[in-house]
Amino acid sequence: MSTLHLTAPTVNPADLGKVAVLMGGTSAERDVSLMSGAGVLQALQSQGVNAFAFDPAERPLQELKAEGVDRCFIALHGRGGEDGTVQGALELLKIPYTGSGVMASSIAMDKVMTKRIWRFEGLPTPEWRLVANAHECEQALVALGAPMIVKPAREGSSIGLTKVTDPAQCAAAYAAAAQHDPEVLCEQFIEGEETTCPVLIVDGQAQALPVIRIVAPGGNYDYQNKYFTDEVKYLCPSELDAGEEAEIQREVVRAFKTLGCRGWARADVMIRKADRQPFLLEINTSPGMTGHSLVPMSARAAGLSYEDLCLTLLASPSLDNPAHPG
Repeated sequence: MSTLHLTAPTVNPADLGKVAVLMGGTSAERDVSLMSGAGVLQALQSQGVNAFAFDPAERPLQELKAEGVDRCFIALHGRGGEDGTVQGALELLKIPYTGSGVMASSIAMDKVMTKRIWRFEGLPTPEWRLVANAHECEQALVALGAPMIVKPAREGSSIGLTKVTDPAQCAAAYAAAAQHDPEVLCEQFIEGEETTCPVLIVDGQAQALPVIRIVAPGGNYDYQNKYFTDEVKYLCPSELDAGEEAEIQREVVRAFKTLGCRGWARADVMIRKADRQPFLLEINTSPGMTGHSLVPMSARAAGLSYEDLCLTLLASPSLDNPAHPG
């Protein structure tokens, strides 16, 4: 069990200036983003921050400059929000923002590129194949073995994900993923316990927060269970062996640093039942902030309230190239 204890930031809300909470957007995760953004906005306003909602699907981003925005809290999820595109626009507008920069956001959104880098750096991640059609999906099943996970390479919240146990399922699984992304990832299924671990920059250092163990009905931790039911059990403290928790936290911090992330993120990790080996699945650089979301739960276990988590993130926004402020 983690002994980390975080303290509330000493921030004068007036010093934060005018804050836009970016939410909504055009990705498949729009509904989740609107829930995240509403929570963040309410939290910031309750702390006296001059914050307002801004939906890039409804207003061009250049209006942020016209509005005199001093910083942005990015509560966007999925493509067009956490894939480096909005971050690049904010760089050009010279408006500091929460979370990772252009390159880290772009890489982390692409599960295949993420896995390639992690593999190169010696971090454990399940075997995979990138496939272009249903036949290649069947070939991947032969190579990786059943069960196998089929999912879009650049989508979040388990959207378009299928667990395949038989070659007859490959065509439908490929089609389900391909409707969200032409790049489809087939990944070896790791039988075991599902966990997730946030990382937060604390005093300039990447710090792993307490691990959360996820127990889903029938092991089905899908989009519906993630956001719209109360069937999933989240254990925080995780009740894992202290050494196992510490190993997961070390790997997650390495994963965060390897991609050049900043601000915060949350990495998903499977613990293989056979030998208790942890495997990194993916990293989310704009984690959810809904009532079901996991970073707030983990932060709370470390002594940081939802409101203080929002203030912590907002107090240290950044730009890839801060040498030329607007």
